[in-house]
This record gives sequence, structure tokens and C-alpha cells, in this order.
Amino acid sequence: MMKSPVKRLVWLLPLLLLAGCFHFHKSNQVQALAPPIEDTPPPKPAPAPTDLPPPVVSIPAQTPAPAPAPPPEEKPKPPVRHKKPTPAPPPANTTQQASIPNPGVSAIGQLSSGDPSDLRLQTQNSISATERGLSGINRELSDQEKKTADHIREFLKQAKAALGTGDVDGAATLAAKAKVLLSELSK
Repeated sequence: MMKSPVKRLVWLLPLLLLAGCFHFHKSNQVQALAPPIEDTPPPKPAPAPTDLPPPVVSIPAQTPAPAPAPPPEEKPKPPVRHKKPTPAPPPANTTQQASIPNPGVSAIGQLSSGDPSDLRLQTQNSISATERGLSGINRELSDQEKKTADHIREFLKQAKAALGTGDVDGAATLAAKAKVLLSELSK
């Protein structure tokens, strides 16, 4: 039986504690409020003193600005003149030849004489020769070689378009690129 009053006390203890907590939480706390804002009109400005002299306005004398010096006239530069390359004389002794690969066309193309009509003709000939060389390949091409052939055709197409618009230098560059790619494809 002794356990019964202890059990009751244990069961009542939390209840009593909760009841006591409610008591502490219910205390009336007065919150401090901010004082009310009273809107007072601003003070009137003091009247301006009447015994001041009138303001003096002085305009600075304007001096004429010096005229800007005219820019020095630049004389147009004369066009740069390049010497035409002279062909090398043939070797004196032709009986003994070294095994040098054909230096006929370099990777950057041929040097022109500077005459636009000559360059146009050389470019047209280069385009034709590259087209013939590309169509003359009879073997089966790998995927990479087919891409290279497509690039060659694209360069030739662009070179023809450039010739049509009068861009002879651009057409010559494109034809030279196509020719270099064809030499890689023909190996």
C-alpha cells in the first residue's frame, strides 16, 4: 500500500508543476508604449535684416579665347614600292642533280608579279588545276579524307565567289589553301 501514495504523488507532481507554471505565466506585464508623437509646426524663420546693402553682381570681363591652331596638314604617304623578284639563274652544272623535291609551288602559293590581271589568270588556273586534281582521285577515301575533300570544294567555291566580286587577292589565298589540302590528300 505504501506504493500507492507514492504513485499518486508522482502522478500529481507534474500536474502541480504545470499548474504552478500557469500561475507564473499569467502575470500581467505592462508593456511600455512609446510616447505619442506631437506634430508641432516648425518655427517661423526670422525676418531678413532690412539694413543690408543691395547685392552687387559683377560679371567678369570676357577675353576672347585664342583661336585653336589648325592641325598640321599631313601629306599622304606615297605607296610602298616593292622590287620584283628576279628569277635565279639556272645552275651551271646540270649533269649532277640533287634529289630536291619539286619547289614549283610553296605552301603559301606563288608570288605574283603584282599585275592584277596576271594574278586573276593565275588564280583561275589554280582553281581549275585543283578541281581536276580532286576529280582525278579514283581511290576510296576514308571519312577524314572525305572531310578534307569537302573543305577543298568549299575553298574553291569561295575562291570563285571572291573572283566574281573582284577580290582577286582573297580568291588567290583561298585557291592556295585548296591546293595545299589537295597535296595532303594526294599523298
